[in-house]
Amino acid sequence: MIRLSGVSRTFTGRSGQVEALRGIDLDVAEGEFVAVLGRSGCGKSTLLRLIAGLLPVTAGQVEVDGRPIDRPRQDIAMLFQRPALLPWRNVLDNVLLPVEIFGWSRSKHRQRARDLLEVAGLAGFEKRLPHELSGGMQQRVSLCRSLIAEPRVLLMDEPFSALDALTREELSVELQRVHMENQATIVFVTHSIDEAVLLADRVVVLSPRPGRIRKVVDVDIPRPRSLGRNAHLADVARVSADLHELLMERDPEPAGAKGQ
Repeated sequence: MIRLSGVSRTFTGRSGQVEALRGIDLDVAEGEFVAVLGRSGCGKSTLLRLIAGLLPVTAGQVEVDGRPIDRPRQDIAMLFQRPALLPWRNVLDNVLLPVEIFGWSRSKHRQRARDLLEVAGLAGFEKRLPHELSGGMQQRVSLCRSLIAEPRVLLMDEPFSALDALTREELSVELQRVHMENQATIVFVTHSIDEAVLLADRVVVLSPRPGRIRKVVDVDIPRPRSLGRNAHLADVARVSADLHELLMERDPEPAGAKGQ
């Protein structure tokens, strides 16, 4: 589904060149949920933008379904840290915004928008304006807007980072449910080890800049998962401890060596 082959990205600024990513090789299967974890500045968000076609690669290639990515595509949606809803549009109209942008029929997609809002626990809020919603509800609206075009790939850049802990866990459970029903392929960037383990089928651990894949960890925990269940809590704690040790390790690779 998604294939990154030898992907590197270097930025040029006033102080010179900054190598954000180096030699990333990664395959993500259709319908898989992959979390990307690493310290600040390791290139996690840059990786998402390369997959989305928002940035060009410096070296290597990004493919989705065997087609190179060199620009944004309708079947790839991206959800950012902030909801970014249009304040003058109500909930339903915000969800339908991509339909208008793509020139599709609103009438044909209105029921799907309502169905998505119901799945996200927002039935009855269709006519509310964004300022009438909590931060968690606004982010649910953003998630519905991302799914309205039925994207095959959903890229999520720390979408719950600005929320309180309870809302964050609630939306994590909600996202699992949406993923299980829609079967989109998801790449999810996070700073939270527990969040990565709670959500993902696999966790990709990046080294400090330049970001390279240090390890890919399988998360073999039955779904749906919840930190409120004792069995899940024990499994999440076990995998989280392993990931914490990985993140605390010093990168053994000498500067300038090619990452794997």
